[in-house]
Amino acid sequence: MGLFNRFTEGLAKTRESFREDMNLLLNRGPEVDDEFWDGLEEALIMSDMGGYSASTIVDKLRNEAVRKGYRNAYDVLDALNEQVAEEFVEGSQGFLDEPCIVLFVGVNGSGKTTTTGKIAKQAKDAGRTVVLGCADTFRAAAIEQLEVWAERAEVEICARERGSDPASVCYETIERGEQVGADLVLIDTAGRLHTSADLMRELEKVVSVVRKRANLPVKLVLVIDATTGQNGLQQAREFNDALDLDGVVITKLDGTAKGGIAVAVAHYLKLPIVKLGVGEGLEDLKDFDALEYAASLVGDFGRE
Repeated sequence: MGLFNRFTEGLAKTRESFREDMNLLLNRGPEVDDEFWDGLEEALIMSDMGGYSASTIVDKLRNEAVRKGYRNAYDVLDALNEQVAEEFVEGSQGFLDEPCIVLFVGVNGSGKTTTTGKIAKQAKDAGRTVVLGCADTFRAAAIEQLEVWAERAEVEICARERGSDPASVCYETIERGEQVGADLVLIDTAGRLHTSADLMRELEKVVSVVRKRANLPVKLVLVIDATTGQNGLQQAREFNDALDLDGVVITKLDGTAKGGIAVAVAHYLKLPIVKLGVGEGLEDLKDFDALEYAASLVGDFGRE
């Protein structure tokens, strides 16, 4: 199944919810008036794009409608996909292609460990030399889960017993990566609440150790569960303030009508979306494409 079809299926709940809102609006007629613009902005907000993102998109569309002489609401909706896509910053394509060390961070349950494992498998299948590190030493299941992915991907993993110092695990992982000539080192960190100052300081220590010891560029990637909606945006802000993130992975898009959260995160933080999770399978962790994402999010509206 192609990338577009995966996006289309994974974003079905968001798209259906948006379509319901827009159909109610279109039933009153295709006039492009204040009521239409207010309704469009509300529909975008309901998809969890956030008020500021939605307002920006609508303002740009209003200006475009005047400039290009759009005759009705369908003309506006035809232009919506491209306007949504423009909210995303460059940098998604090829984010992990060059040799690098990637630290995955985020709250508990966001999908960090699974994401780390899936990326390892995809990279190994593409012919790269990968080493995994399990710096989530607080949750025993995380170690076992990542070990399963390491076996599946046929890559090395550095792990210690539960309760070990996570910074030491990172150090050993980078050393092992050097020894085997790895061009991709992926490290899973412990989930932590963005509201916990102590835990965030500990994570800052881990990041500092990795950056000082690294022999390759270091990238910090936040993994967000899409079902958390605007709370995910708040998580992203807190983690970015503390760590200066490089990119974002958004998971579980297939289980929510809040798929617009990717737009909100990209808009507020100006960070590239690295991957999107639209299902449980390995093939359901997809590279991000702004236009295809926007088309799958908004859908197509027929004309009467």
